[in-house]
Amino acid sequence: MADFIWHALLAGIGVALIAGPLGSFVVWRRMSYFGDTLAHSALLGIALGIALDMNLNIAVIICCVLIAVTLVFLQQHRFISTDTLLGILAHSTLSLGLISIGLLGVRVDILSYLFGDLLTVTNSELIWIFTGTVAVSTLLIIFWRPLLAITIDEEMAQAEGYPVTLIRLLLMLLMAIVIAVAMKIVGVLLITSLMIIPAAAARRLTKSPESMALTASVLGCIAVILGILASVEWDTATGPSIVLAAAVVFVGCYLIPTHYLGKPKGEAG
Repeated sequence: MADFIWHALLAGIGVALIAGPLGSFVVWRRMSYFGDTLAHSALLGIALGIALDMNLNIAVIICCVLIAVTLVFLQQHRFISTDTLLGILAHSTLSLGLISIGLLGVRVDILSYLFGDLLTVTNSELIWIFTGTVAVSTLLIIFWRPLLAITIDEEMAQAEGYPVTLIRLLLMLLMAIVIAVAMKIVGVLLITSLMIIPAAAARRLTKSPESMALTASVLGCIAVILGILASVEWDTATGPSIVLAAAVVFVGCYLIPTHYLGKPKGEAG
């Protein structure tokens, strides 16, 4: 098997390992639209990185964090509904990013950022991906209990002494890091899908938050392997192939009869 395919497999698995647990929080907290907003703002981060001649991954993280802080601030003032606010920011930042890149006069492969270019992953990018995966995994393990507490009930978590706003910002920071490392894999337009679909499938199969997070990672890895193999076999775009493979895995999980899962009839996890 060619080296570039091994690089693609390693990079995809590295992202899937952390996208699963983080995607579980996105599913539990119904944050899919928020994830889309952060992902769309990543293109503005790319423009920022090009303009300031800095590492694009770092620029994307900085931009996503700034957008996340802005969202938290605006949500607290509640002058507009959250879904409307997310819609405005998502499309505005994506458009601003595209226009900014055009105005900078630098030749950039926009499609590779929008839809990923996994088969061109380099050794240095592999190091970046696994460094990000280890960092996010470590923070998730350390802050698992407070993250779970604010997911179940923010008011109760605050009563128990957890700094709810800071924990919420931490979750957004972790999402920003995953978006930055996954940008090369599936592109900014499909990142949220890689987080949500395996987590949603895992929800069908598991009974506890911890098992759901681990199962989501496994299902994400399966989707990555199937997507890459399909991409190589049929010469299709790698990022969309991975997302489509994840969708197939999701459908397969929901076709499993309930009694095989040890759950009451009608319960989906």
